[in-house]
Amino acid sequence: MKKLISLSVVMLFVMSFFSVNSLAADKKTKTAVSKAPKVEVYYFHFTRRCVTCNAVENVTKEAIAEMYPQQLKAGKITFTGVNLDEEGSKAIAEKCKAEGQALLVISGGKRIDLTDKGFMYARSKPENLKKELNNAIDPLLK
Repeated sequence: MKKLISLSVVMLFVMSFFSVNSLAADKKTKTAVSKAPKVEVYYFHFTRRCVTCNAVENVTKEAIAEMYPQQLKAGKITFTGVNLDEEGSKAIAEKCKAEGQALLVISGGKRIDLTDKGFMYARSKPENLKKELNNAIDPLLK
């Protein structure tokens, strides 16, 4: 009888050990999934915009939709146009450290400013702007 009780206690201990390890493995998996990189692309602008300002936004939107359709659908990449003249935009501008018109790619603590390249390429060489966006976004998704 003592052997049966001892065996039962040992089996209970072994089973609890495996269940605790299983829960820890599940927690690690969930943590890894939740820490998947998220890339946020912001275009800050004012209400009055020139043709180039509109082109920067349109080319950026199109590039993200063409190059990253699955990530866009899954929410791993987002594009947000922010009108700095509207109320409520100050908080997001401060968070992103945008003081005026800006094209920013942000992920975690990384902030990539593509404003100059956006205005340089959007109208004359949109494929170059798409390439710059790709060069900024790809490393952030890994």
